[in-house]
Order: sequence, then structure tokens, then C-alpha cells
Amino acid sequence: MALLLDFGDGQTDTRLSEVRELISTAGADVVGYLTGKRQKPDAATFAGSGKVEELKQLVDETCATLVVVDHQLSPIQIRNLEAILGADRVRVMDRTDLILEIFAQRARSAEGKLQVELAQMQHLLTRLVKGWTHLERQRGGIGVRGGPGETQLEIDRRLVGERVKKLKDRLARLERQRKSQRASRRRAGAFTVSIVGYTNAGKSTLFNRLTKAETYVADQLFATLDSTTRRIFLAPSYNLALSDTVGFIRELPHGLIAAFHATLTEALEADVLLHVIDASNPARDQQIADVGSVLAEIGAGDIPQIRVLNKIDRLETSTMPSVLRGENGKISEVRVSAVTGAGFDLLRDALAEFASVASMPKAGGMPGKLPVESTSTEPLAGADTQTSNSAVAKLEQSAVATHFPRINPGVIVCGRIYDQC
Repeated sequence: MALLLDFGDGQTDTRLSEVRELISTAGADVVGYLTGKRQKPDAATFAGSGKVEELKQLVDETCATLVVVDHQLSPIQIRNLEAILGADRVRVMDRTDLILEIFAQRARSAEGKLQVELAQMQHLLTRLVKGWTHLERQRGGIGVRGGPGETQLEIDRRLVGERVKKLKDRLARLERQRKSQRASRRRAGAFTVSIVGYTNAGKSTLFNRLTKAETYVADQLFATLDSTTRRIFLAPSYNLALSDTVGFIRELPHGLIAAFHATLTEALEADVLLHVIDASNPARDQQIADVGSVLAEIGAGDIPQIRVLNKIDRLETSTMPSVLRGENGKISEVRVSAVTGAGFDLLRDALAEFASVASMPKAGGMPGKLPVESTSTEPLAGADTQTSNSAVAKLEQSAVATHFPRINPGVIVCGRIYDQC
């Protein structure tokens, strides 16, 4: 059973469709739904006494055992709703609980499982508020039994806090490994690209099409959570590292964003982002805004983007693969179909064009990251400044073409000129 209230933001049909898909992804069957309008949430039951009574009637008629509220609920609101609906047979989940449940089911790698568990533990800390009748009893003891006068609630909070600390330490070690891997790619002169976008926009299918990898693909929300990086080579001589990241969604819990910091850093450290958009989704404009909000939250809002309008094969009107450019002449949008492969030659050319711009020497003889505006002097991370100043300053573009005929004139990788045979 799904409950969704409109507090004046509209888009009820779109939100209802998404929460139904989320419930199905979690493995439950949707037997009914209830919508309504309110000016503000009720402090006790979120929906108000009349709407809760209507919800109880539907639950009794359909014999539902799970009620999902597509909003953030407080622990008191959840407990009050369960008491009214029947705490012995009906469980109430809010949007955060549902997304965490899906993430727990989808996590495959050790890092992914640690990230999900950390988010669950941090969320659990907010729920340890008089959850059981024994919380007010006090007892003495040592070790996990707690000290004299320590309540059961305090014991639970301390145990969860200790587990959170251990999880953060383990994830910190994994993040250092990822940082070392990114530094290695920088030293090798790899142009880094991260795929971002709303969940189920076709990111993994596009990743597989570009890299010929075999990552898991399914027509469902959050089919993959683990970040994957593969190297591809673009003509004439560009070495590119492409990363597939976790999908975003509206009102993504802040705890998940914090827990998946190591994975999302792949997007933060990228030279350019491929923002994959489901062109066939009627709510694509809102999804674009939601993705932009998450990118801004993690500090990746200013990284150059190529918008990839995917699934053009599903559009009612015939849409041909194409490339759009902005006022500054840079590529801003590519229209493709990851399933049929239409437009992927244009996408590869777009990536090669961005890589060539990033490889061109900037002021002072340094290649740099792609400019957000028309000009930028930000150096490429990991570049050897002393080597680049001495090597590039002495070679004119014509000399590069003469001595290194196999590489485009002016293409400098990490401050060094390589003969790409």
C-alpha cells in the first residue's frame, strides 16, 4: 500500500509512478494507493486523522502488510501510524527506509555492502527513540551490559556508534585505494570521464556499449550500485578512463550521499561528466534538476558536462542521432540509443573532441582540465609542472608535428609529449 500527499508541489502522477516502481524493485506487490492534499504534514500521524482512517480501511480491505509513505517521516509518526493500522501485522516505511532496503538488496561488492550498512546504521541512530518497553529499565554491569545507571537506549546508541566508527575506518582505507588508482590514471595521462544520471536512465547499458564490458543491466531502479572503471581508446591517440557511478533519485537521503562518498568521488575527480538522460521519460526536466542538485551537493556542479539524451528509440516521434552545440561552440548534447547503438559514433567523436581540448597546452605550457567557461588556467591534477615548462616551452606546434607525426599537433599529455605508435 502506498501513501502520497501533495503539499503544493504537484506532479502527483509522476511521483506515484516512481514510488510504485520503487516498491516493485524492493520485491513487494502494490495492492493499492492513496493520495491526498495538505498544506503541511500532521505532527502526529503525518496525514491527519481523516486520511489515516481512510488508509486503515484500505489496509483492512486489501490485507496489506506494508505501507510505504513517499515522504520523510519522524520516528513518532511511524510509531503512531503502526499503532493505528495494527503494529502486529502492518509495517510502515518512509521513502528513506524504502531506498535503503533496495540498496541493501542491490549491493554486491564489499565496498558497496559497507557503504549501505553505514547508511543503515546512521539512519538507525535517528530511530532509537523509545522503541521498546524495556528502555527505561536501568541496570549495572561491565562491557556490553553497560555501566551503572546506563539505560538500554544508551547501550544501543553506543553499540551502533561504535559500529559506525568501524565502518567509516574501513571505508576510509578503501577510499585511499581509490585515490591511489585515480592518481595512477593521471600519471598515465588518462582523460577521465564519469557517467552520472537519474536511476534507470540507461547508464550501465551506455557504459557497456562504449567499453564492451558486461556489467549488470536491468530495467529497474538502482540495478547497479558499484562503481566500475574501464579504459577505452579513441582515435587518433586518446587514452580515456570511463567510470559508471550509482544512479541518483529525487530526495536521495543525505546519509546515502555521505556513505557513498568514495564512489561519488569518481564523478568529483572527472575531467568531464556524461549526464545520461532518459529522453522518453515525461519527467526528464525534473530528473535533470534532481541530478544537478546532487552534483552540487557533492561539489561536482561546476565540472563540464555532455548531456546524453538516451533512449531516443522509445520516442513517439522519430528522432535521429544528433549533436547540439552551445553558444561557445562546445558540444553540449548528444542524442543516442544505448540499446540500438545509434549515435555512438557521434558520442565517441564528442569525447575525443573534449579530450583534445583538455590535452592542449594552457598558459605556462600546462595541459589542463576542460574549462567551465570559455577560458581556464586550472592545471591537470598530477601534472609535472617543471617538466612541462621545460619541455613544452621549447617546442613550437610545427616542431611537434615534425618530430612526432603520429600524434596530433599540440597534443600534450601530462606535460610530456608521447609518440603514440
